[in-house]
Amino acid sequence: MNITAIYPGTFDPVTNGHYDIILRASTLFDKVIVAVADNRSTRKSTCFTTSERVDMLNTAIADIANAGAESFNTLVTDFAREQQARVIIRGLRAVSDFDYEFQMAGMNNKLYPEAETVFLTPADHLGCLSSSLVREIASLGGDVSPFVHPDVNTALIHRLRDNTGNG
Repeated sequence: MNITAIYPGTFDPVTNGHYDIILRASTLFDKVIVAVADNRSTRKSTCFTTSERVDMLNTAIADIANAGAESFNTLVTDFAREQQARVIIRGLRAVSDFDYEFQMAGMNNKLYPEAETVFLTPADHLGCLSSSLVREIASLGGDVSPFVHPDVNTALIHRLRDNTGNG
């Protein structure tokens, strides 16, 4: 059976925690599509444009042969259906994530009952990592290189320097 999974999110920016989830998923499913929410379809304001986030993801996961990133601007379930994905991957860092993710999985099941939600946890040392924390640390001049791909680190430095006028 050829199983396609999607891993939706904003990935602003992609972190090593995301990479870990994608790598784990790539061993479980035949194809993993990292579904990057388009800026217009998310209520979050993002540091990077949709195309920048897709490009950073494709760079960060280039060594994972059966994974790739693309953007979407619809309901996750509609995108999953379009991609013929039978699995929606969600990452859980802590118990506090579970309530929201459980509700989301239930709603996704109502909208696309043919798909299953699979929860994956990152490696222990990556459990506290989030894009918002990485952005905050970087914006205050902290070193985020241990938490992101080198190209993502460079992009963050340039974006934050450009936004603060310290260039």
